[in-house]
Amino acid sequence: GVHVPLGRRSHRRHRHHGHRHRKRSKERDSTAEDGRESPSHTDTPAQRVQFLLGTEDGDEEHIPHALFTELDEICLREGEDAEWKETARWLKFEEDVEDGGERWSKPYVATLSLHSLFELRSCIMNGTVMLDMRANSLEEIADMVLDQYEASGPVGEDARRKIREALLKQHHHQNHKKLANRIPIVRSFADIGKKQSEPHSMDKNGQTVSPQSQPANNEGKQDVSRENSAVDFSKIDLHFMKKIPPGAEASNVLVGELEFLERPVVAFVRLAPAVLLNGLAEVPITTRFLFILLGPLGKGPQYHEIGRSIATLMTDEIFHDVAYKAKDRNDLVAGIDEFLDQVTVLPPGEWDPSIRIEPPKNVPSQEKRKIPPVPNGVTDLGESGEHGGHGGPELQRTGKFCGGLILDVKRKAPHYLSDYTDAVSLQCLASFLFLYCACMSPVITFGGLLGEATEGRVSAIESLFGASMTGIAYSLFAGQPLTILGSTGPVLVFEKILFKFCKEYGLSYLSLRACIGLWTAFFCLLLVATDASSLVCYITRFTEEAFAALICIIFIYEALEKLLHLGVHYPINKNNNLQKLTLYSCSCVEPRDPSNETLQFWEERNITASQVNWTMLEVTECEMLHGEFEGSACGPHGPYIPDVLFWCVVLFFSTVFMSAFLKEFKTSRYFPTKVRAIISDFAVFITILTMVLVDYALGIPSPKLQVPNKFKPTRDDRGWVINPVGPNPWWTTIITFIPALLCTILIFMDQQITAVIINRKEHKLKKGCGYHLDLFVVGVMLGVCSVMGLPWFVAATVLSISHVNSLKLESECSAPGEQPKFLGIREQRFTGLMIFTLMGCSVFMTSVLKFIPMPVLYGVFLYMGASSLRGIQFFDRLKLFGMPAKHQPDFIYLRHVPLRKVHLFTIIQLSCLVLLWVIKTSKAAIVFPMMVLALVFIRKLLDFIFTKRELINEIMSFSLLMSKGSFGNVWKSVNPAESAKKEQSAKRLATYLNRIE
Repeated sequence: GVHVPLGRRSHRRHRHHGHRHRKRSKERDSTAEDGRESPSHTDTPAQRVQFLLGTEDGDEEHIPHALFTELDEICLREGEDAEWKETARWLKFEEDVEDGGERWSKPYVATLSLHSLFELRSCIMNGTVMLDMRANSLEEIADMVLDQYEASGPVGEDARRKIREALLKQHHHQNHKKLANRIPIVRSFADIGKKQSEPHSMDKNGQTVSPQSQPANNEGKQDVSRENSAVDFSKIDLHFMKKIPPGAEASNVLVGELEFLERPVVAFVRLAPAVLLNGLAEVPITTRFLFILLGPLGKGPQYHEIGRSIATLMTDEIFHDVAYKAKDRNDLVAGIDEFLDQVTVLPPGEWDPSIRIEPPKNVPSQEKRKIPPVPNGVTDLGESGEHGGHGGPELQRTGKFCGGLILDVKRKAPHYLSDYTDAVSLQCLASFLFLYCACMSPVITFGGLLGEATEGRVSAIESLFGASMTGIAYSLFAGQPLTILGSTGPVLVFEKILFKFCKEYGLSYLSLRACIGLWTAFFCLLLVATDASSLVCYITRFTEEAFAALICIIFIYEALEKLLHLGVHYPINKNNNLQKLTLYSCSCVEPRDPSNETLQFWEERNITASQVNWTMLEVTECEMLHGEFEGSACGPHGPYIPDVLFWCVVLFFSTVFMSAFLKEFKTSRYFPTKVRAIISDFAVFITILTMVLVDYALGIPSPKLQVPNKFKPTRDDRGWVINPVGPNPWWTTIITFIPALLCTILIFMDQQITAVIINRKEHKLKKGCGYHLDLFVVGVMLGVCSVMGLPWFVAATVLSISHVNSLKLESECSAPGEQPKFLGIREQRFTGLMIFTLMGCSVFMTSVLKFIPMPVLYGVFLYMGASSLRGIQFFDRLKLFGMPAKHQPDFIYLRHVPLRKVHLFTIIQLSCLVLLWVIKTSKAAIVFPMMVLALVFIRKLLDFIFTKRELINEIMSFSLLMSKGSFGNVWKSVNPAESAKKEQSAKRLATYLNRIE
């Protein structure tokens, strides 16, 4: 039976019904008449727990809260004064008061003896269990516990008085010595222990509202107990209070030795409602649970281990919920048995029990312990299919004209205002400063390359203006503003081919390009109108990873290539002789055999070579007059420039390593959490600023970022509006739809694959996505840029991934030793808007931007490419080729899929990646989007080579497996025998435990 000390209460579903309990009167045990069908006695503990947690309880008192657990101990001998001393605490991991008594230990994973767990089970089976007790003070709780203690056997009046006095002894907490002067924190304590129905709540000033101002439930008790006095904030560790989650409640474990006791006092108490008992816990939050174990002298270590066991159980996710929802003693015992079924026993001779296990970085989800197993023969791949594909309401065909676009607008409109209010954060400032520097260089470089390919018709200023205008429009109106737009290699290849074609056939390049752009914009809008973006659901992780890996590798390759290319402009003098340093010289001389071009140049400018004082010319003047360099210090293109190439290499790698180091600074052990978070958020910006200052201080002439300083078209023979027909024949406006089809495929695949990567479920986006709206904005701006003679911009994969990574949200309130939990992404439009607004203003900031060394930006490219490779499962599988089996990571798919099959899958994916690389870097780069599209069909063919069970590693990434509980159910469906074995072992354990009772 279970003692349920209740007042009068309404007959709610799943509530116990009992009489009001009087002090010092014998109580009768309540029986559960909650209307539910109780589990059979033949059910396993896991099934009973799953049944209990699966029931819906309308009572707010049984809704689980976060728990703070504290272990206090006492040793009371005759003639000696003693007090309760805090010896350990738990938020998630155990922290002990060190033997020196002056500090807390590092948090560690609690290791329990199996014997102490069985002893705890016996305590719950045979001791007092009081659920939903109504009490306002520790005195009332002590009286009710002692009433039950007397009911189980005779207790002398003197012994009862001494036990009561022991329970009411003062509690000494570890933080009392060091908390005399602490600055109050802004966070209100009322938000931490807040509960509307509790009699002990805190007012706005942080003072406890005394229960004497409320109707008293204790009859005949008028004295004011010490528990109900105001909270003394001078004795509270305010820094630790920040770790306590809002709404958390306390669980107090009191164990100790009393010399006069002959038999132990054991009680498990659940209060309803939770009550603030001042001085009991080290933090001023309401107490929900008490576990009391007082016994005779001589068994202190045993009591300590039992106290640690119940405290550790209260931090277990499943038993914690069981404790809140338990209806009787048997539910608690079932919770302990289910916990025992999950524990792992380590042999005593093969490890050192005194070793403290460090908290793990990733804790597997316990959701599968709450869910009943899938019946044999039933496959449950629904959840896994959801994670593997990209289904959902955003990609369902509506069958209506512009139906998907309209739904996207309706989905995003309610969040539009919050897209700006959510950006009020230092993290957003750090993000757009980092991405602005990262976006500027590729846009200007792309413009420069385009200018060389088109003889200046579309160059750097057009690229800067187009990127700014398109990016601002996209940030304001797109469905997924986290995506960053940029230029792509295939577009540059297309522009080169088109310009060459126009030059050969005497056509106007800008007019023909405008026609192709307008047709492409029309086709994009047609795809939007017909809900063609719903085809994105066929893009699987196989295609995503191949595309993302290719773009990341291109970023890394181009960063290194640009660094090596600096060696052409700043060559190394390989013929150095330290003894001849004083003889080195390089002077300008008249060309011995001037070319026809040089002679024509002199003639046009009336220059007589013999009258020029060549030896007095500077390097720039010598190059301008087509002079030659002569001397031992001359290189192929002029004088050797000392130190520049070496300094560029130093800047490049310093940027990479410093960015990576500062980004990981969040997990270091130095400085407070807030400082570490700011350094991590501003990592790349701090790195760029540091490198610029060091470069400026040293004065070495490293190549700098060149930004156009005048806002006007590069060529004077063109304006900002292009006539689509112009001097070209009229029929070119029609025939250009053929190349526009190829452009449309290029735009569609680049845009949507990047959008799929950004909208992955792992990113936990809450505001939804808008594939149709994204493509609509890109299509409209593509048409605008075509008419204005500006480059085309589409989603940039690496920049978008870097943008998302820079806006990751993590839990601020994490238990000591617990890694902050990933909460999602800070979804807003402000960062993208500011990136491209600043980019447009760059024309007016050349006086500042000219100090940024190009090697620093190349280093940022390498960092972005390398950091974006994280989380791509393909690279994890690629590393397995060089690892012996015993050193391979414990990936889920390696446990269940043969290694040769994993290698075969990886080789196929690697072959596709190599093929994409070859096409991307060859003259056939124009068909690159077609090959990306072909990956979808290659993935479909893999269904004929691999079974669904073997493709489980492609359905979900390993990181997703570790964060979700779905894989357990999926695996049970493909391997039901193993699940059945576990159920049988659980039943055998329950039978054994009942026998030893």
